[in-house]
Amino acid sequence: MHELGVVIEVVNVVEKFARENEVEEIDTVVLQIGELSSMIPKYIREVYPAAVDGTLLEGSKLEIEILTANGRCQACGTVFPLVKNEGVCPTCGSSDCEMLCGREFYIKEIRCF
Repeated sequence: MHELGVVIEVVNVVEKFARENEVEEIDTVVLQIGELSSMIPKYIREVYPAAVDGTLLEGSKLEIEILTANGRCQACGTVFPLVKNEGVCPTCGSSDCEMLCGREFYIKEIRCF
């Protein structure tokens, strides 16, 4: 489970931000995760309490926003949600598509008290 290592790195980044901006307490961390990223939101939520234990983020909330994976059909140019359409263009039925987004992992927002 690589999610723990990733969440520990998120904690490090947020703590660095807090130190640089003289923030003493973090209320909420908002992550954006692409639906085809290698991160599993359920596991991110499960490891978050352990990763923040004893840090400036202890007691903070975690919010996760899932970003839709979109693709563009190489045959007709239609942009469509890949997962919802199982990788098949809803316009022409082609499965020859280019992924435009959906593998992201971002710290979107850090809410402080």
